[in-house]
Amino acid sequence: MKLVQYSAGVPYRKINIRLYEDFVEYRIENRVQLSENVFQMDVSAPMIARARRPGQFVIVGLDAEGGERIPLTIAGADAAKGTIRLVFQRVGKTTAQMADHKVGDSLGYVAGPLGNPTHIEKFGTVVCVGGGIGAAPLFPIAEGLKQAGNRILTILGARNRELLILEGDFRSISDEVIIVTDDGSYGRKALVTEPLKEVCLRPDKPNLAVAIGPAVMMKFCCMVTKEFSVPTVVSLNTIMVDGTGMCGGCRVEVGGKTKFVCVDGPEFDGHQVDFDQMIKRMNAYKTLEQKAYQAYQDHCCRIGLK
Repeated sequence: MKLVQYSAGVPYRKINIRLYEDFVEYRIENRVQLSENVFQMDVSAPMIARARRPGQFVIVGLDAEGGERIPLTIAGADAAKGTIRLVFQRVGKTTAQMADHKVGDSLGYVAGPLGNPTHIEKFGTVVCVGGGIGAAPLFPIAEGLKQAGNRILTILGARNRELLILEGDFRSISDEVIIVTDDGSYGRKALVTEPLKEVCLRPDKPNLAVAIGPAVMMKFCCMVTKEFSVPTVVSLNTIMVDGTGMCGGCRVEVGGKTKFVCVDGPEFDGHQVDFDQMIKRMNAYKTLEQKAYQAYQDHCCRIGLK
């Protein structure tokens, strides 16, 4: 139950307003550790599960009254069960706190679905490139494109075998899968750009490319596809606070114009994105994030949680 000040007609009168959050518990129904620092959670969010479309995301908060807000792409959903699937990497204080949640625990709130869904139609052959945790938001897009009748060629890359995720899921919906690792511990020893260029050199080059992963990876994928005139879609994961375009934290330059990832994206024409500016902005708070993460780890050690 929330107390909301209502001043229209009767100043300072307080009335009781029941909000959706009063009835919904964003309970963690399932939790899987995919790799050392990557986690998958199925979270109860019935309305979002019914409304979401491939490519959309949510804003997650661990504390309903405040704290950091985390943008996470919806990696899947089960409308019948009323759950959405979130995949995230433990890289800072808040994601570390989220990783420590167990089945049965609840998140403070989940807002969404946000952003524009992926444009799904039959293009022909689509090459889907996922780097690291970028494979998670890529999967529902690849799945939707496959259901639309496209031939799906998937390229997955990671630093090593242990960090590769969702290979089985992609094999279930792809016509061809190419695996690369930086150290050669699994698949080919290469960056994703190497097989991407080979695919673009084929007589039946792709009609569309979708690349999701670290910003620098997407930048170089777009450089490859631009050389071969292959239209390319990227999904951006920038600094984000409110998710409604008000804070301006997620602004990027696309085709020389300012866009907001949360309302204009998260997907854009990769050949138009100013990745250098985006990377610079994303590093603005890195030192503060590292300090907060270290303080959280030290706290956990002192109280015996680690």
